[in-house]
Amino acid sequence: MSIFRSIKKLGPDMKFEPIREGFGKGLVSAGKVNSQVVAACADLTDSTKMGLFKAEFPDRFFEIGVAEQNLVTVGSGLAAMGKIPFVSSYAAFSPGRNWEQIRTTICLNDRPVKIVGSHAGVSVGPDGATHQMLEDIALMRVLPNMVVIVPCDSLQAEKATLAMANDKRPNYLRLAREATAVITNEQTPFEIGKSYVYREGRDLTIFACGSLVYESLVAAEVLESEGISVEVVNVATIKPLDQKTILSSVSKTRLVITAEEAQINGGLGGAISELLSEHLPTRMHRIGMQDRFGESGEASELIKHFHLDSGSIVASAKELLAQ
Repeated sequence: MSIFRSIKKLGPDMKFEPIREGFGKGLVSAGKVNSQVVAACADLTDSTKMGLFKAEFPDRFFEIGVAEQNLVTVGSGLAAMGKIPFVSSYAAFSPGRNWEQIRTTICLNDRPVKIVGSHAGVSVGPDGATHQMLEDIALMRVLPNMVVIVPCDSLQAEKATLAMANDKRPNYLRLAREATAVITNEQTPFEIGKSYVYREGRDLTIFACGSLVYESLVAAEVLESEGISVEVVNVATIKPLDQKTILSSVSKTRLVITAEEAQINGGLGGAISELLSEHLPTRMHRIGMQDRFGESGEASELIKHFHLDSGSIVASAKELLAQ
């Protein structure tokens, strides 16, 4: 099946499901496949959907409590003993609170711990700026040995979790809280380290991750109706970057937008900018959080307020094309 036919047609009948739900399902599946898969949480078992694994494998689940620094060091110890540990919390706390322990006990020792940061981005909503983790992509991709994955929907999160269980490196999986459009299906491919062209175009490329892949596809449809052909690439793995796919797309369109529900400094926009500056200098706009914190509000309101919605992507594309 063509990858383009494996992406669902946008419309009012689209299913919406929290991306973290896919992680919970994927973790149970990984546990069934491999008895070495274990899980630990920092008192947020239901919120991160790790409760599904706990119910299925109670002897392989560890409740660490509100102790995120201990959470990842326990994970490192489990990995040293041959286990495949998944450790979860809110991204604001892990890696937000325990980055030094991740750096020293996991990355420095190259332990294959799977760190799951849930409730990332401004779409956390009313919890406000303290819980809206926006810096985690930058924090994690700078760490040696660390893989950084940001799935676009619940199905991709499920596939990513299964793939992480088989990966020998430290991994970071970034999850959103709110229900997000399910734009892929069971046949849509996913592989760690790969980016995927979800829509072909010739005038401009949008590189997006997480919930903004859907917003980018909506924007591309609007622009297509106005005669502007947009390519949309899902950069589900931000580290390591799929340089071949990214450079191939940019060499065709020669204009770039990046879209992420995170700080543009050091995030996806930073990663793409670094790559292009060395290999293919290109005019680009970066859509994301512009060096500011989030605010309290409803998720949909915040996405529009911070100019992360499809309308803002359309406006940015027109501005870039007019320059």
